[in-house]
Amino acid sequence: MEVERDQNSSLRSETIPIVDLSDLDEGFVSRAVVKASQEWGIFHVVNHGISTDLIRRLKEVGTQFFDLPETEKKAVAKPDNSEDYEGYTRNLQHTEGRVWADNIFHRIWPPSCINFNYWPKNPPQFREVTEEYTKETKELSERLLRVLSEGLGLPYDALKEGLGGEKTEYVMRINNFPPNAQPDANLGLPEHTDVITMALIVTNEVPGLQIFKDDHWFDVQYIPNAITVTIGDQILRLSNGKYKNVMHRVTVDKKKQRMSWPIFVDANPDVVLGPLPELISGDNPSMFKPIICKDFKYRRLLRLPLD
Repeated sequence: MEVERDQNSSLRSETIPIVDLSDLDEGFVSRAVVKASQEWGIFHVVNHGISTDLIRRLKEVGTQFFDLPETEKKAVAKPDNSEDYEGYTRNLQHTEGRVWADNIFHRIWPPSCINFNYWPKNPPQFREVTEEYTKETKELSERLLRVLSEGLGLPYDALKEGLGGEKTEYVMRINNFPPNAQPDANLGLPEHTDVITMALIVTNEVPGLQIFKDDHWFDVQYIPNAITVTIGDQILRLSNGKYKNVMHRVTVDKKKQRMSWPIFVDANPDVVLGPLPELISGDNPSMFKPIICKDFKYRRLLRLPLD
């Protein structure tokens, strides 16, 4: 979906839902997560149980990696002939309409799919911090999936099992958006919905994430130590459209470096993505054709018809 760029159509950022996961009223928390996922496809979670020190260390090692000389970063570069996404890539061009970012992608769960060749060895603490953060974000994502499953009137493990159970994949992406002398000419990331299940995102203090809602783009505010959750295409399909996939993009700053650390929750490549059978009835027909996940992602990548 192509959306016209309008840098001046920013609405109030405070409207994005904020969910306090420490609230003792679990029913209230669950309703807030479900409502935000139905109406927005994005929300912030605070008091989520992941320590501020761990988030600080995650940002520290990621920043240190991107501060390395280009020759060192290329030690974990994505091979030129690779059809996969893992590895370090760089795309800093002032060409009108081109993206302005470098990033590193690598799988972090399950252990059977990890290739440590794409994990930086410098800084030395990178692996330790990433493995600790993986454990914490996996627990948080599974808590959210339980809430969203029950919000569909299904057993708590319905969405997790629909994604592949313990074979569900987790991917870390660290995005680096350096200062850009021509910020209106380039986006850090173009407008898109995520092809995955959900993303759990932390950022530095520089704004840039924008979402499209009610025919307007508007800014996502920075909340220290909050995690921003975005709903992707896979939950849209599994929920038969009940939960919304959010259109979003990233702008760049003229003077400041922006960084983000999304963890992507991704269905196992071999599962069949389609509305969960319990949701389909004569009164609620299927909105999407079942499709194997790897085929779904391939067709999305090439913008081929799906349904």
